[in-house]
Amino acid sequence: MSSKPASLALVGAGKMGAALLGGWLGAGISARTISVYEPHPSDELKQFAEQEGFALNAPPAPAQTIVLAIKPQMLEAAAPALTPLFESGSLLISILAGKTVANLAARLPASAIVRAMPNTPAAIGRGITGAYASAEVTPAQRETAQRLLSGVGAVEWVDAEPLIDAVTAISGSGPAYVFHLVEALAQAGAALGLPADLALRLARATVEGSGELLHRSPETSPETLRRNVTSPGGTTQAALDVLMGSDGLAALMARATAAAEKRAGELSG
Repeated sequence: MSSKPASLALVGAGKMGAALLGGWLGAGISARTISVYEPHPSDELKQFAEQEGFALNAPPAPAQTIVLAIKPQMLEAAAPALTPLFESGSLLISILAGKTVANLAARLPASAIVRAMPNTPAAIGRGITGAYASAEVTPAQRETAQRLLSGVGAVEWVDAEPLIDAVTAISGSGPAYVFHLVEALAQAGAALGLPADLALRLARATVEGSGELLHRSPETSPETLRRNVTSPGGTTQAALDVLMGSDGLAALMARATAAAEKRAGELSG
């Protein structure tokens, strides 16, 4: 058995790749075992490499685990240059939306593949990642993936690969839906006569506080929390009668997430 330290290659250090890297270092993974490959490194990434001691754009060498964090559209062009990173038994963890296990295996010399979909709150350690492991992934490799992905938040595993597209539609894209809710709520406040800056502060603080209340109430269902705000016949009930109507928020969210899931499938080509 090799005595070399476990090696980890990160391909792509944009927002999500950088969040993962920060999570790993914060969790105590040795920087000396990490190699980062980023064709257009920012000054911040260069400084971070000098400060922490991980390799940045060193000559490609085989790694036991490769985390692929490039844009899905870049896979085809990037694949040939990634081949030297793989050795027999390497684990590939891909966060590329839509790219299937079969698609990845056809372009890269990997059979043990984990598809993962984190989301942007990973940047503050509060992300949620959905993950799927191919049949070739060993228990030890799945444990490795769990450890790496949990560096930026919680991890949930699915048993069927197509469900990763559903994860993408719900939690992967979900933060954008929440941010748009703040925008819409602020616009509604301005339409009711509030100064625009005040309406935005009210909307933003409301969503921030509600999210934190949800976080601190893990045993309380969202339905119960909603009911706790709602007095029968009151102002909240009047608004919910609109939001919970047949063409309300639930129907709109179903259409929106279906569109996101469909697009994730289209990206597999």
